[in-house]
Amino acid sequence: MIPLPTSVLVFSAALAAAAAPPLPPAALAPPQIVTSASGEARLAPDRANILIGVQTRAASAAIAARDNNARQQAVIAAIVAVGIPRQQISTENYNVYAETRTDPAGQNPKVTGYVVTNVVRVEVRRTDQVGPVIDAGLAKGANQINSLEFFSSNTDAGRRQALAEAIGKARGDAEAMARAANGGLGQLLELSTEDTGPRPMVRSAEMYKAGAAMAAAPIEPGELTLRVAVTARWQFVPNQ
Repeated sequence: MIPLPTSVLVFSAALAAAAAPPLPPAALAPPQIVTSASGEARLAPDRANILIGVQTRAASAAIAARDNNARQQAVIAAIVAVGIPRQQISTENYNVYAETRTDPAGQNPKVTGYVVTNVVRVEVRRTDQVGPVIDAGLAKGANQINSLEFFSSNTDAGRRQALAEAIGKARGDAEAMARAANGGLGQLLELSTEDTGPRPMVRSAEMYKAGAAMAAAPIEPGELTLRVAVTARWQFVPNQ
């Protein structure tokens, strides 16, 4: 075989490149429509967490702790007596610190006593037990209700309801955008979601701090709001 001249080979390669179809530019990619929307559902709380504390003061840490232990044991026994199993009661915090006093110049601190705080978390699985638990604890020596949180133990049905609402809103917005752009929606390309709740409903408990005798604690669980957000992407189909 007689080899071709180099110039002929280069010319043949150039002809092959010219005959290949051009790659489509990125600007010719099908247009898309992206929308985001949120949906929500209302839930009735069926559970609660209560932080119940006993705080004591004494000249020594040992005496303050002994007094605290006796009172907190009485509080726990009273909570159990109203129907809360012990496995739903756990220690949240135990703290001991010295109280001090300084001279008028703010110098020479002197210990004047010791403070012991013991806080237990009570998981209440029926909201109608919240008031009796608080009343029982206060009656037996608790002097702090640090927080009261309501929450729902089952959010699946509400979450799906919120998702359906959010997706419907997102599609409605996308269809309106497509019509305004003289076209319609093609196939769904992507769909994602993000939960934004519910968060526990926290009630201020300052009114329950120890003091004078008080009537039964009025407790209203109210409602929780579960929210979800979705983002959807559709292909845009122009009208012919």
